[in-house]
Amino acid sequence: MAHENTNSATGSTRWTYSLRLFVHTEAFGGILLLVCAMAALIWANSAWSDEYFDLWHARFTIGTPEFHITLSVQHWINDALMAIFFLVVGLEIKRELLVGELASVSQATMPALAAFGGAVVPALIFFAINLGSDGVHGWGIPMATDIAFALGVLALIGSRVPLSLKIFLTALAIVDDLLAVLVIAVFYTSEVNIPALIGAAAIVAVLLVANRRRVRVLLVYLTLGILLWLLVLESGIHATVAGILLALTIPAGTRIDPTAFLDKAERILGRFERESLEHRSVLSDARMQEDIQELEGAINDVEAPLQNLEHALHPVVAFAIVPLFALANAGVALNVNLGDVLADQVTIGIVVGLVIGKQIGITLFAWLAVRFGPARLPEGVTWAHIYGVSCLGGIGFTMSLFVSDLAYGGGELLDSAKIGILGASILAGLLGWLVLRYWAPRESPNPADSQPE
Repeated sequence: MAHENTNSATGSTRWTYSLRLFVHTEAFGGILLLVCAMAALIWANSAWSDEYFDLWHARFTIGTPEFHITLSVQHWINDALMAIFFLVVGLEIKRELLVGELASVSQATMPALAAFGGAVVPALIFFAINLGSDGVHGWGIPMATDIAFALGVLALIGSRVPLSLKIFLTALAIVDDLLAVLVIAVFYTSEVNIPALIGAAAIVAVLLVANRRRVRVLLVYLTLGILLWLLVLESGIHATVAGILLALTIPAGTRIDPTAFLDKAERILGRFERESLEHRSVLSDARMQEDIQELEGAINDVEAPLQNLEHALHPVVAFAIVPLFALANAGVALNVNLGDVLADQVTIGIVVGLVIGKQIGITLFAWLAVRFGPARLPEGVTWAHIYGVSCLGGIGFTMSLFVSDLAYGGGELLDSAKIGILGASILAGLLGWLVLRYWAPRESPNPADSQPE
């Protein structure tokens, strides 16, 4: 990651605008995600089930006769649109590492270790249950946590949940996403095209040079990002990894600091105020128009490209891309022998890994971080809250469905995995809601937690 100048983070209980916006967007996006998942299940088991599967398996081509890409609709969603999802994930990871909840060792220790435990323990449980079977390759499926669904459950609980718990869950999920990306890149890559991989590395190098040279035009990064996606797609590594690599090169620094911006803005606004006494219309005075343009330039100088891109893409991902992914991937025909499916090792491994493994992994490793490390419980958070979050960690859904497609590709194993993911996510969400709603101490209402300002 290129070096950039950023301000130091505030305390872990600071409820920043960016985090408020993130949580509210994710919470509402989780509701839409649930609706799309239910729609997919109903559609896949209705009289129009053939149309459902035919739609996602239909193939279409983008490009010219000389250079083109042909993929199914489902793979355009999973390989192309989900690359944008991973771009946003990467931007969130970078922001948290630079100025957020993962910016210091004391802040990062507890959510990082909790996420590690919540990934490793479920994977080991799944591996042990499926050892020696064809389904063992899916050990990465129960590692993931779906932040949208998890925050959606917290939103339903309302004021009983401390703000600091939402921050902890968000940081945990971001580390969880980082671990999932590493697993996808390292363990779910079958063959590697060396020339394409070298080309992708060259594009990353150019992006890093642009970052170091303080190029702030996002169009430059996004154009190179498309080339990077094409090369990663050809390399054999899953194309969505390109989104993470691109995110790490997006500049997070600003041209001017807040003090310089305030001085410049005060000077411009003072001049604008004097000029407005002489001319009531901005259109009639060229100097007032120049003042506005100069102020816009100052605002652009104090904004970080990373923040601008994250804010622009986050609603698109939360309200369009991820729900569309759920609609295309959550549908599974239930006209099978459910008894056989529920007794399948893959299904059992996923359910036990997500529902039980997440509880053990997150709670145990969080306790170890507090007991033997520099971490401490966030303000207002008890171990009952942590246990409730560990239950919510078992809502794998989006990333679990994504990894299951990489692990199995299709057939009965994929159907078993989907049923296991859906069942485990429902159980984990219900259990987490019950723990946080009826067992964990009640948090007094916080006005700052109502809506983003």
